[in-house]
Amino acid sequence: MTQQYFSREPESVSRPCTCHYTYQGREYRFLTDSGVFSRGEMDPGSGLLLSCLRDVSGSVLDLGCGWGALGICVKGAWPQTEMTMVDVNLRALELCRQNLETMSLQAEVLESDGFSALRGRRFHRIITNPPIRAGKQKVYELLRDASLALETGGRLDLVIRKQQGGDSCIRFLGTCFRHVEKIGRSGGYWVLEAAEPTGEEMR
Repeated sequence: MTQQYFSREPESVSRPCTCHYTYQGREYRFLTDSGVFSRGEMDPGSGLLLSCLRDVSGSVLDLGCGWGALGICVKGAWPQTEMTMVDVNLRALELCRQNLETMSLQAEVLESDGFSALRGRRFHRIITNPPIRAGKQKVYELLRDASLALETGGRLDLVIRKQQGGDSCIRFLGTCFRHVEKIGRSGGYWVLEAAEPTGEEMR
């Protein structure tokens, strides 16, 4: 089976390269690599999600952080946030740490398969470009667990392609959140924001 970016230890030959991205007037320099999602460029879905974020504060979780695209840009734009970044991919986590250092930013970076290393913790905001290729069951498990890890008044922001299950994702989010809104769309991508978790456990 071909390894994906959500493998813990990618076997693909390392081919590091850098990319640049400007967010809210600040230029970011990222080191990326093979075996990690979106090598060499900011994924357009992640870029759309970033463009839709407003008034980020408090404790923030970048779920499936990869080399740090979302969390590092958010931390740079809203330095008062308490940023936690998690991924299962060890190569991605090392890149994330290097990119934080390059940008002189600080965040907690943890190895975690979903919420496995975060049990009992709560966040004001969770942001994610979920690993669609891991399969619908895995993605929905992550989203359900995210609903249970939000503080009262917290929000989940995610991006998904319409053709990769956007409508069904909205329906699923409606089973674990009382409020789901499409807050952005471009190039076949949708940014969804979910609030007011129902608090129902995974079955």
